[in-house]
Order: sequence, then structure tokens, then C-alpha cells
Amino acid sequence: MIKAGIIGATGYTGAELVRMLSVHPDVELTVITSRQYEGTPISDVYPALSERCELVCEAFDTKTFCDRVDIAFTALPHKIPMDIVPGLLEGGVRVVDLSADFRFRNVGQYEDWYQPHTAPEISEQAVYGLCELNRDEIRTARVVGNPGCYPTTILLALVPLLKAGIIKADGIISDSKSGVSGAGRGLSLGSHFCEANESFKAYKVDGHRHRPEIEEVLSAAHGADVEITFIPHLIPATRGMLSTIYCTLADGKTEEDARKALAETYDSSHFVRLREKGAVPDILHVQHTNFCDIGLASDPRSGRLVVMSAIDNLLKGASGQAVQNMNIMAGLDEKAGLY
Repeated sequence: MIKAGIIGATGYTGAELVRMLSVHPDVELTVITSRQYEGTPISDVYPALSERCELVCEAFDTKTFCDRVDIAFTALPHKIPMDIVPGLLEGGVRVVDLSADFRFRNVGQYEDWYQPHTAPEISEQAVYGLCELNRDEIRTARVVGNPGCYPTTILLALVPLLKAGIIKADGIISDSKSGVSGAGRGLSLGSHFCEANESFKAYKVDGHRHRPEIEEVLSAAHGADVEITFIPHLIPATRGMLSTIYCTLADGKTEEDARKALAETYDSSHFVRLREKGAVPDILHVQHTNFCDIGLASDPRSGRLVVMSAIDNLLKGASGQAVQNMNIMAGLDEKAGLY
């Protein structure tokens, strides 16, 4: 039985981790922390967890935490994990980090978009936790940087196509849309009901910090620099994410070639579902699951390929993928505790 702990258990992603790990067949959830709710039962913060998890939120202390866990999930805002993770590693604990702190191999890119990094040596050794594409590295990793939600939709759709030479690397555009829970549990005007309900808008059109994360992975897959146009949108839904990606087929390649490349890549991947020809992914069909649904369409007149990818942003885009990473790290069934 694996002993797991969650640092930052009361945000949306932390609460999803509590929900899944408290009923995981191979895990004992031993400790949860929250600075804001120290001393409060998690079931008081989230009544839906009543009789599922009665742990009390604690203040984080490195030594007492490490004494009780084998693996830690850091569900914290960017910048905080980089100060905590070194102590966890010294205490013999493996880590799945849900922030951006350990997603970048190029620490300079992280610093350009976030802030100075205080643990660059760990970041350079961390494994990017895109489960279906990095399983071998994840198995032996001490630190896994859990991918962002937007990058998960885009990378699962595009990496196999770039590697197989099905699409051209230039001119890729991703029109991506997310439910409001992607903004987190903290209060902000833009996520208030009256502001988000019946609203549909683009945001951060001049540069979203998920773009360099996406480009770093695509460039590694292609073997040369890849730049994309990535425009996120906020939709009036609680959860769910859909990326509609426009790219150009390589000379002589067809939609069927793209479908074959994706099918071969994900043949043994339970959580990636390739939709049949003519069917399109729908966020309604992936909500509350760890699935990523991918669909394809093409325009023979222009040579354009449209790739559509849908996930639940809180699960496959965050906590579900984090549990999947833990399963791989621990040598468990990849599907354990997930659906």
C-alpha cells in the first residue's frame, strides 16, 4: 500500500486528488495540508467528501510530512513548490507537482514567463508527466512535472503527427476553450457567475504562459524549433476543455495517414480515445473522466487538417493525470483509481 500526501488539498485540483486517492485501491491517503484551513476536516471544506475522507488539514512541515508518505502531490500555486520539493526529495519522497515549476527542461524559458527559479538543478532532472508519451521516463522519475491542461489537449493531439511527419511544423494554430474552473478556486472578478455566465471571450491573446510549455515539447518531438499560435478562450461551463487545432498536411499526406499515426501511438493507451471519422469530441463526453478524446477532419482544397481534442481540465488536465503519473511511478495498473 502506497502512502500518499497532498500539499495544498483545498483548491479544486487538491480536492479532486483527495476524492480519488481516498478510494484508490492501492493507496492510503495519510496526510493533507492547507495553510488556509489548518485544523479543519476536509469534509467541512468540501461536504461531498463526508464519509469518504475525514482527514484534518494540517500545516505543512517537511519532516513530519516525509515521515508519513512515500509520494507527495504538490497542488500549489507556481513558485511555492520549488521551495518545498528539495526538502521532500531529501526526505526520500517522490513528487508529482501540479504547478509549472518543474515542467520545463529549459529553466530560462520558465524564468522568462514566470519568475526566477530557486531549484533549477531539480527542474533539469524532472520528467514531463505526459503519461501516454513519456511512460518509460516517468517510471523511474523522482519528480514529475504534471502538464498544464491546455498543453495536454494540444500535445496529445500533435506530438504523434509531428514525429511521423504527417503535418508541417509551421503555421499551427490552436483555438482552445476552457471551463471556468481552470481559473482556480480563488476569487476573481472574471470568474464570478454574473461575469462568466452567458459570456464567451478570448483572453491573454498577446501571449499565454502555456505557449512556451507547448512549444518546448513540440520542438523536441520535431527535432527543430516549433512556434504555434495559441489563443485560449473562457466558456460558460464549470469544467471541460476543447482545443481545435489547425495545421497543414505534409506533402503527400492525408487525413487517413494522420488517423493511422494517432491510432498506432495510442493503441495501448486506455485514456486516449480516437473518435471515428465524422465524429467530433465533446466536453460533455469527457467531464468527470480521465479520457482525452481526439477527432480529425480535413479540407482537401486547402490541405488543412483540423485536429480536435477534449478533456476534463481538472482531471486529465490536472489531478487525474497526476494520479495516472503516480500509478506509473509505482508500477501499478495505470488505470487504478481512475475512470
